[in-house]
Amino acid sequence: MTDPRVRRYLKNLRVERDNEALYARLAAVARDPRLARVYRRIAEGEGANAAFWEARLKELGADVSSPRPRTRIRALGTLAKWFGTGFVMPTVVRLEHADHLETPVDRAGHRDHFVPAHAAVRGHRDRAGSGNTLRASVLGANDGLVSNVSLVMGMAGAATGNHAVLMAGLAGLVAGSCSMALGEWLSVNSSREFYQAQITERAERLAVAPEEGVRHIAGIYRDKGLGRAKAEHLAEHLSETPRTALDTLVREDLGVDPSELGGSAWSAAISSFCFFAFGAIFPVAPYFFVGGSIAMFASMGTTFVGLCLIAIGTSLFTGRGLAFSIARQFVITSVAAAITYGVGHLLGTVITG
Repeated sequence: MTDPRVRRYLKNLRVERDNEALYARLAAVARDPRLARVYRRIAEGEGANAAFWEARLKELGADVSSPRPRTRIRALGTLAKWFGTGFVMPTVVRLEHADHLETPVDRAGHRDHFVPAHAAVRGHRDRAGSGNTLRASVLGANDGLVSNVSLVMGMAGAATGNHAVLMAGLAGLVAGSCSMALGEWLSVNSSREFYQAQITERAERLAVAPEEGVRHIAGIYRDKGLGRAKAEHLAEHLSETPRTALDTLVREDLGVDPSELGGSAWSAAISSFCFFAFGAIFPVAPYFFVGGSIAMFASMGTTFVGLCLIAIGTSLFTGRGLAFSIARQFVITSVAAAITYGVGHLLGTVITG
């Protein structure tokens, strides 16, 4: 009978090997030499973790193969090469955390080897504008596809002509993309204005009562575990330069980098517009070429292709399997399309008599 520990250890080994491969790829494409060294150290630590589990499995007599990294790992490596490591790092950290929650690991036997990757990079901040771009892009494309397939199916259910369906689909694409872009622009700008007001208030407080700022900074470092004397000494040292003191307060109190404040509003708006339009074009594209029931069924087919692509993107940042992501995406989209088709058919029957 197979030892019940084997399956658990194999899962642990898979996680560590995947992390090793991923951070090795990030080290290879990182533009910052210092960051590349950090990624290489993490990869070496994950390699040590993998070696530990491989040794335990061999002790149990299990066959230990050397599988290639999963598709998700290769995809993240490719995205990091194209767009930079900052583009994928929030997803990488989220996935690593999810993997370790999904696969509880008893590391009591190799505490000296274990290197938590997310802890090693916690101090590093890439540009805020790229922080969650992958996730926002996928969700924007998903919104575009689901909303426009619902609109197209509703118009088709109402038995309107092909020209009307096409016009409605294009109107939905343009209106939705503009709405998403404007909403993202306002969101980023509002966030920037809020943080700027908070920074201004703290700067004025430091100018009026610098001793209060020293006490506040000392309290922050005491909360982090530093002794009272050391915390006060460090706070006084930081407060010798008002800009440094303000930077410390903003980072610790607000959790933001004062030089960035959420990234570019225009970049966020353009990205939202493009990705919403990308998702929205799938259900309407067939109506450019064919009509009638053929166009409707072709629209279902292109919509399925679109949702598969979006599901692939979703699986990158959720850590879920590709089959699960596609199935979930298919169910959600099908329900939305079926409801709007039924409502459209009902309204079309009532209105036309």
